[in-house]
Amino acid sequence: MRIDLARMQRRLAALTTPELGGTPAGGMSRLALSDADRAARDLLVGWLREAGLAVRVDDFGNIYGRRAGADPDAAPVLVGSHLDTVPGGGRFDGILGVVAALEVVSALDDAGAMTRRPIEVVDWTNEEGARFTPAMLASGGLTGVFARDWVYARPDRDGRRFGAELARIGYRGDEAARPRAIAATVELHIEQGPVLEAGGEAVGVVEGIVGIGWHRVTVRGQSAHAGPTPMAARRDAMVAAARMVVAARDLARERGDLNATVGSLTPEPGVINVIPPTVRFSLDLRARDDAVHDAALTELARASPRSPPRRGWRWRSPRSGASRRRRSTPPSGTARRRSAASEVTAPAGSGAAPATIRSTWRASPPPPCSSSRRSAA
Repeated sequence: MRIDLARMQRRLAALTTPELGGTPAGGMSRLALSDADRAARDLLVGWLREAGLAVRVDDFGNIYGRRAGADPDAAPVLVGSHLDTVPGGGRFDGILGVVAALEVVSALDDAGAMTRRPIEVVDWTNEEGARFTPAMLASGGLTGVFARDWVYARPDRDGRRFGAELARIGYRGDEAARPRAIAATVELHIEQGPVLEAGGEAVGVVEGIVGIGWHRVTVRGQSAHAGPTPMAARRDAMVAAARMVVAARDLARERGDLNATVGSLTPEPGVINVIPPTVRFSLDLRARDDAVHDAALTELARASPRSPPRRGWRWRSPRSGASRRRRSTPPSGTARRRSAASEVTAPAGSGAAPATIRSTWRASPPPPCSSSRRSAA
């Protein structure tokens, strides 16, 4: 049995056109539940039906295309990935996994092969989490990690809610469409990082899956006018935030077993001639070992912005129930999420007057699901 590479390439090309979010540089910008996402979904559903698959959409917008197996009572094997992307993402990230899943069932049909278990091609909704946080939102809802009402209420930057946008694009399906049981899941995935290319390697073996910690940091100083306020008297939240961002980058470089990224930073009030009294920024920490992640947070808490008076941060012990993390796992394991909250105090500004920083490493926790539905995703 052989795959049809030309068929896969045609489908990949069709899913990455400018109308569906393709960029001039060859990348993709297709946020979940956008008009481009709807168009990509419509295209996929058409292909699934052309392949003779039974198509259904669940209440989280996840799309399934079922190929029957010899044993109709056997739990299916789910194969697929996601069609949504981050802004400026790769043209294969997630998309390749969906196209490959469809090619699997197409190749089986070409060979006249029958599997014992049903196979379901799946497209997970908002898997990236670039528009509605957190990532893996719909797959997490399916597996009981997140309650449906909480998922529906997740807002994007413009205040639009997940549930309303799901209905707007016509992909708010039925709870009855959820898989009743799943035998296994298979996903072909590519992150398109530079490591293999730099090493001259064509393929790599996954040795582990990183845990992801998404944190929100709030830096508080004192508002003042840029003109009459002497540098030595300032309590500048932006300066403190900038030093914290650099400290996170330097720590990750020094350790070598951690990635640290600040992708969003918002000063308030955001006026050119006002010293910001408040700055909020995101911190994305990723490590294969949860102990590395936890140690990095401790090391960041001990760091000190280099402004007089030189004083370290005051760290209060984490309290369960506030921040969201995806735990690191070996390839055969499952990912979990954990909570923690902390507060620190640090010097800020270019002068001697310190500012107070309350750093809450958190994302809004979902309401608990019933124990009968809770599982790892």
